[in-house]
Amino acid sequence: MLALKLLLVPALIGLITLAAHRWGPAVAGWLSGFPVVSGPVLLFLAVERGPEFTAQAAIGTLSAVVAILLFGVSYAWAATRWSWFPCLLTALAVYFVGILALDALAPSMAVAALLTSLSMLLAPYAFPRLDAISGLAAPQGFDVLLRMMVGAVLVLLVTHFASDLGPRLSGLLAMFPVMAGVLAVFSQRQSGAAFTVRLLRGMVFGYYAFAGFCLVLALTLPRMGITTSFCLALACALFIQAGSRSFLNPAKSAPLEAIAPGKIE
Repeated sequence: MLALKLLLVPALIGLITLAAHRWGPAVAGWLSGFPVVSGPVLLFLAVERGPEFTAQAAIGTLSAVVAILLFGVSYAWAATRWSWFPCLLTALAVYFVGILALDALAPSMAVAALLTSLSMLLAPYAFPRLDAISGLAAPQGFDVLLRMMVGAVLVLLVTHFASDLGPRLSGLLAMFPVMAGVLAVFSQRQSGAAFTVRLLRGMVFGYYAFAGFCLVLALTLPRMGITTSFCLALACALFIQAGSRSFLNPAKSAPLEAIAPGKIE
């Protein structure tokens, strides 16, 4: 279990970093919206705490998509003015306000699904438009390794503390912006604000798969057990992920070197 925590998410961060250079920030963001962090966190909770606990946590994680969208939008707007550190502090503050509000609201599965669906539909229109930037630098080996190390540390912290907070808050914190935070900070430092905005906006379309993943878990874990539920949830997420690819404009998914100066939408 510890090996999975240390290896799975860092490996995915490394692959998405390379994908950003190969296919551009929109595709990288779309890939990173897949449940590559919170999915393993929920699996660890299921193994350690049981299916009933994790089914309730999955409802919290589903509703936490709202908070992670707030993180992305607030970071994107902050990136138009500030360097990475105040951007990260601002986005995290907005994220935690969202988490506290969701914890107080304690939405049912139906309400969580409705809130998340509306948020995902509206979020793409909330991002700023910036002039495109050319000359994307290739990720350096040390940079990729550092991203992976930061991701591993954050996953260990989230899984360690989340399991002691009860199912709802555990589920909410399973959606902590590990992937979004690491990718946004390093992307802004290396490639600038425009790249970061497009990366974060691309994540919105990846969260459709994530929402389906959580919803299937919440519905099936109490009845079908851990193995069957996670297999069904993963199959649902893969199906939705394949369909959500059509939301990305191919011209805007290309690496930035291939894009003429214009507007990001």
